[in-house]
Amino acid sequence: MGRFDNRAVIVAGGSRGMGASHARGFVAEGANVVIADVLEQEGRTLADELGDHAIFSRLDVTSDRDWAATVAAAEDSFGPVSVLVNNAGIVRFGPIAETEPAVWRQVIDINLTGTYLGIRAIVPSMRKAGGGAIVNISSAGGMMAYPNNAAYVASKWGARGLTKTAALELGRDNIRVNSVHPGPVRTPMTAGPDAAAAVAAEVRRLAIARVAEPDEITRLVLFVASDEASFSTGSEFIVDGGVLLGPAPQYERAETVVA
Repeated sequence: MGRFDNRAVIVAGGSRGMGASHARGFVAEGANVVIADVLEQEGRTLADELGDHAIFSRLDVTSDRDWAATVAAAEDSFGPVSVLVNNAGIVRFGPIAETEPAVWRQVIDINLTGTYLGIRAIVPSMRKAGGGAIVNISSAGGMMAYPNNAAYVASKWGARGLTKTAALELGRDNIRVNSVHPGPVRTPMTAGPDAAAAVAAEVRRLAIARVAEPDEITRLVLFVASDEASFSTGSEFIVDGGVLLGPAPQYERAETVVA
């Protein structure tokens, strides 16, 4: 028996990277998954790989119409939705004084407004299901600040506050809402030249001095979405390799001397 047998799950931003890992993880645990993304080719390829337990739905998370269509596709194929993972996100780098308003709005629209629209769209379906779990993928940047990354940090702090408000509003509907806060993860988003340099600098400072693999985040997402976390809502789940600890000390390990 899987933790999500016969439950319908939507993974927004599910075509590649962490989202694809989450989709695979839910299917492995018995779920029926809607891979929702603007990346159609990757999403359809992944759905074909996962077989009868997955479908693809084109979703621009900034579009309330796309959200409505994605929820309808999930219900038509698999029934009312029990789990939503708001995983879609982008990052843009630059100091505040040099960040164009259009860039700021793009990041906020996808990372924060997209999360709000997903919650808004899924509530009626989860009520029909008798409850459910919403997992919003924030970031270590939703708990602290990064220079030259204001829009991303603001969006991820916003997602954290939105999570807590939704948890208060939806608790009586048996809907839990939590946020997951990854540190650096090996994904296409962190492979770009600007992101790769920032990640490399961050990893050198970590207590666990490496980049996480997507499945390490997936394991936490599955727990948070499952009945194993039934008494957790409005909470932050950290999986950051020690980002929030601050920089690890740089020194040579001392030799132990036995007299």
